[in-house]
Amino acid sequence: MQGSPPYPPERLVSLANWQDPPFNRWGFQHIRDLIPTARIRRGDGPIWRLPREDRDLSGIEFRHGRRELTVERMLRETWTDGFLVLHGGRIVTERYLNGMTPDTPHLLMSVSKSITSTVAGILVGRRQLDPSAAVTEVLPELRGTSFEGASVQHLLDMRTGTKFDENYDDLEADVRVYEQVYLWRPRTARKLPADACAYFATLRNDGEHGGPFRYRSILTDVLAWVIERAGGARLAELISRELWQPMGAEFDAEITVDAHGNPMADGGICTTLRDLGRFGQLFADGGRRAGRRIVPAAWIRDTVRGAPDGARAFVEGGETEGYPPGAHYRNKWWVRDPSAPFFHGSGINGQHVFVHVPSRTVVAKLSTWPVADRPEMWALTAAAALAISEALASGRA
Repeated sequence: MQGSPPYPPERLVSLANWQDPPFNRWGFQHIRDLIPTARIRRGDGPIWRLPREDRDLSGIEFRHGRRELTVERMLRETWTDGFLVLHGGRIVTERYLNGMTPDTPHLLMSVSKSITSTVAGILVGRRQLDPSAAVTEVLPELRGTSFEGASVQHLLDMRTGTKFDENYDDLEADVRVYEQVYLWRPRTARKLPADACAYFATLRNDGEHGGPFRYRSILTDVLAWVIERAGGARLAELISRELWQPMGAEFDAEITVDAHGNPMADGGICTTLRDLGRFGQLFADGGRRAGRRIVPAAWIRDTVRGAPDGARAFVEGGETEGYPPGAHYRNKWWVRDPSAPFFHGSGINGQHVFVHVPSRTVVAKLSTWPVADRPEMWALTAAAALAISEALASGRA
């Protein structure tokens, strides 16, 4: 099976190679053994129970480009570690591969952004955070830096003017160098700041704030600092208090931190598969769980609706490959079809949580692609998630 090549013994995995194949097949499930983490506690409250209604969805057929595929083939072709489908809050499919188990925390990469922004949304709903506020109003430490004139909403939508090279294949690119600050790689670059907060002040702009959408992970880390200042606690504690405990998570989660405890909010959260599914179901259910409001409805509506010029900014940013007209990026979610709505949080190497609101379907997938970014596999997985949602909605599955 292409999705399950043998992974190396633990002793061969190092800080220098854990993101590379085949080492990532072990590394993504053992982050705490490689990098410092902060615990995101589930607390002592009741677990959100997910009733089972097992169905075989592997034979669902769908078309992608010129290919006719099945869900099973998609799973085999995309190095799957875990796959979960919830329909109306019930588990209809749950699979574990590559040694993963129900209690294994798996790295979410950039799905972490969607979790981070949800805490922002909760604070906005409580009027502890104003998305229109200037970043420097919340963080005076960044006055006189490239973030002067940027708003919190610019961070949420990745529309600051920040220069940041997100080429995952280039170890000299910003996105790889800053990993040394976050202790994701051995520190080899000279004169790197001691921690993330100092690193933010070194960034420069190559555009105007409020311009086109350009994907730059570092903006979520600046947002995390904003959230911590507004919420009065470290991000791990805020996720626990505002989301993980009220949601009824089954297991503790964790997030990687730098030498001074600053969280890598853009990609460092690790959760179990079911808890990722619960997070998605929370959005499928309009932000409520067991009659309790957790995520403000206005925040979810704003995410789906997007900025007035959001679709245009998405196109102007050149991020349209594989996305239908009208798609946009808002509040750290990829809104593929705002009319449905159908949206998702996604991360490199194949991490996803898809939310199809009309059918109340959530598809969570954890993977270890051998490459960081491959548009073909993004689009393939999205097509499968949509086909599953439509089949469940129509009663064909």
